[in-house]
Amino acid sequence: MRQIPDASAGSLHLFVGDSIASGSVVHTDGWLGYSGLDTKGYIHEVTILKGRKASASELLPRVHRVMSLLKRWLMGTHQGAVSHKHLDYYLDEFTFRFNRRKSASRGKLFFRLVQQALVVEPSPYDLIVGRSGAATQKSKPQAVGTT
Repeated sequence: MRQIPDASAGSLHLFVGDSIASGSVVHTDGWLGYSGLDTKGYIHEVTILKGRKASASELLPRVHRVMSLLKRWLMGTHQGAVSHKHLDYYLDEFTFRFNRRKSASRGKLFFRLVQQALVVEPSPYDLIVGRSGAATQKSKPQAVGTT
């Protein structure tokens, strides 16, 4: 999961290309932005939602289940206090947890997290919050001595 700038074909096709292996089945609704995925090496299945008696959650149940869980997690855990600036980090965490929700070996979860932390460069706080390190460094308090 990640944010995309808009729902245009360019943005959607770039996301699909970055996220889904060529030759995979991509199941979408009838949004025109998805048109042409079949010409890019995907098997594109389309479910038109407009004019159907069944609800969108019945026609595309997995999408609606994941989005419902994401919304519940953001509102429950983070009380809705998630900025767009940091949303990709929250989406990464949600994806990590979701992909491991049925893990038979829960102890490996921590092991895999540590394993990943060792191969990824650290992200200093100033970088995460978007401040330049030099401009925000506070001077250390001077030691006060008695003479």
